[in-house]
Amino acid sequence: MTASTRTVERTSESPHFRVRERFRDVYAHREILANLVRKELKVKYAASVLGAVWSILNPLVYLAVFSFVAKVLGGGIPDFPVYLLSGLLAWNLFSTALSAGAASVLDNANLVKKVAFPREILPLSALGVALVDFALQSIVLFAYILISGYGLHWPELALWPLAFVTLVALSVAIMLWLAAANVRYRDIGHLLNIGLLVWFWATPLVYAEYKVQELAAQSEWFGIPRLAFFLVNPMVDVVAGFHRALYGVVAPEGSATPVLFDKSVAWVAGILSITLLVSLVALRFTWAHFFGRSGDFAEEL
Repeated sequence: MTASTRTVERTSESPHFRVRERFRDVYAHREILANLVRKELKVKYAASVLGAVWSILNPLVYLAVFSFVAKVLGGGIPDFPVYLLSGLLAWNLFSTALSAGAASVLDNANLVKKVAFPREILPLSALGVALVDFALQSIVLFAYILISGYGLHWPELALWPLAFVTLVALSVAIMLWLAAANVRYRDIGHLLNIGLLVWFWATPLVYAEYKVQELAAQSEWFGIPRLAFFLVNPMVDVVAGFHRALYGVVAPEGSATPVLFDKSVAWVAGILSITLLVSLVALRFTWAHFFGRSGDFAEEL
């Protein structure tokens, strides 16, 4: 009896992932990326009377609701609209990119099965749409800051580019992993919705950063200040950067206690730099994971 040999043929791409080569490949297909972003924007606002205005209304509704809640609970923050919207600016980009990016491969199953192109373009197109919303919401926030007379704080504003780059790197790193996992495990989308809800309240968006610092200062875990454990949440660091850049003032006039972390601008820049470095390292591994799985997407869809 002769043993038959079975040949297993895989459709995965080469396991040898090289960042520079893959980046060049994605860049070479930038036309597809631009077309997908345009297509997604058209679909998003198709048959919509207000169109892109909905992207602006979203943070304004948040502002109205949480301003009311803060007033009822007596936990008012001076110039609360600026504080809330500067944090929501970062959060909306993050949550929108993750939600759309996680479903990007599934939503474009027909394209994956028929056309050969770097699959990373699909989650990146979701990021592109989120960036358009981010730009529109930024215009609203900056207009409010200027028209209301609150003004910009120029030394602190220098943190904005660092906070933005960190946010994008973190979002892409998580998106690539979610997009790859969601092809095989369809529960990812449901888990993500729950995770983002918990993540929202674990990030100082509607309550003062200093409240967290104050509570954390009361005890230590394993000899380490609790604030250090809180800062492990990367969105805390990113939002702290946006707050310091746009809200600007640690202890506003008329406030009994600080609102932002009672730390220097250099300290905020330091935690942002660490978060950026960690995000870039994570991006390297999640990109390699996505690359290794992408060749099987057509068969798994």
